[in-house]
Amino acid sequence: MKVAEVQERIRKLKQENDVCILAHAYQGQEILEVADYVGDSYGLSVLASKAPNKTVIMCGVRFMAETCKVLCPQKTVYLANPLAGCPMADEIDLDLLERLKAEHPGYATVAYINTTSALKTACDVCVTSSSAVQICKALEADKILFVPDPNLGSYVASQVPEKQFAFFDGGCPHHKAMTEADVLEAKAAHPNALLAVHPECPAEVVKHADFVGSTTAIMSFAKESEAREFIVGTEVSIVEHLQFDCPEKSFYPLSTRLTCNDMKATTLMDVLGCLQGIAGEAIELPADVMEGAGRCIRRMIELGE
Repeated sequence: MKVAEVQERIRKLKQENDVCILAHAYQGQEILEVADYVGDSYGLSVLASKAPNKTVIMCGVRFMAETCKVLCPQKTVYLANPLAGCPMADEIDLDLLERLKAEHPGYATVAYINTTSALKTACDVCVTSSSAVQICKALEADKILFVPDPNLGSYVASQVPEKQFAFFDGGCPHHKAMTEADVLEAKAAHPNALLAVHPECPAEVVKHADFVGSTTAIMSFAKESEAREFIVGTEVSIVEHLQFDCPEKSFYPLSTRLTCNDMKATTLMDVLGCLQGIAGEAIELPADVMEGAGRCIRRMIELGE
């Protein structure tokens, strides 16, 4: 089958079966073209909760599907490829978190949304890369234990100097691998390009950026900017999507090492198989996890509005 044929079958089946397809922006272009909504993990979950469809397919990674299920408990939520995980979300479990909390009494525990639902049950609030600064400022606590990404946490701390932060030594293995040398090499190759990076990158990279923001914020910045060239410091799929969206502009990856194999695990045939009932995994979470993670996520929504 050709790509266009598979896409057409997917569109037909999702309409017949009242299915909403969510695609994270790190998915391939061929998947974005059949999705009902494209965005970041939090935005997709909120959109899913408002969509009228009773069934949702998440084209992303496991923690995203879990967040979607927590916000849409009455819906059937599928993860298109059950093997699609997140190394950062797997870096820290409940036992380790409890030890960290014991070492930091009096600290509010703030979890990046890129964590498991089980971990969120032991946190005060979770945040996204776009809402982290606002939420940490809004918290009454003046001491914050930020997990699991110290790069995002350090960026937030630089924007909220009135509070004290402690971090876990984790993070996205792809973003944290970026170096100042990568930036200097990319800028030398493209001297007229603006540098837009994700705050999961190390501080030595972020300090050179013309724009720092979430995946969707980077895409909006590039689309709205009058500049014609951009170096993109996040997952390489964003370069491809921006090339489609803005063919009159030029986009370059900061590094080809910014490739997430977990995000690439989901294929168009996985989506078709999920619709046909022969692929995917229905997400089920224990009642206590649904309740605890729901409290954490709803607190994020409350403080982030």
